Amino acid sequence: MLWDSLILHIIFEMEKTTTRSTLSEAVFKNVGLSRNESSALVDLVFSEILKNLIEQKDVKISSFGTFVVRNKKERIGRNPKTGQEVPITARSVVTFRASNVLKSKVDSGNKFLKSET
Repeated sequence: MLWDSLILHIIFEMEKTTTRSTLSEAVFKNVGLSRNESSALVDLVFSEILKNLIEQKDVKISSFGTFVVRNKKERIGRNPKTGQEVPITARSVVTFRASNVLKSKVDSGNKFLKSET
């Protein structure tokens, strides 16, 4: 329930980009922590997510989605301007898969916002 109120707060603020400070302000207004505590809580959540991703662990957030680290192998790519082959080094990338609950809420929110205009 808290998650829904935070999402609604962010939607109705109608900011184009959600930032750490936006999230901290939403926690401050909806949870009752001080601004400093709210900011520290948001930073702690992101730190825990980052720590787990660095350790190559998936991060699953119920009703939201899953962050997954994928290890890509070295491969040959092409420079689009010249067509020259260029080696692309092996690397780890983070992907995000939205849950069906999140997809449904985003779709419902889009329908709600369209009906308001």
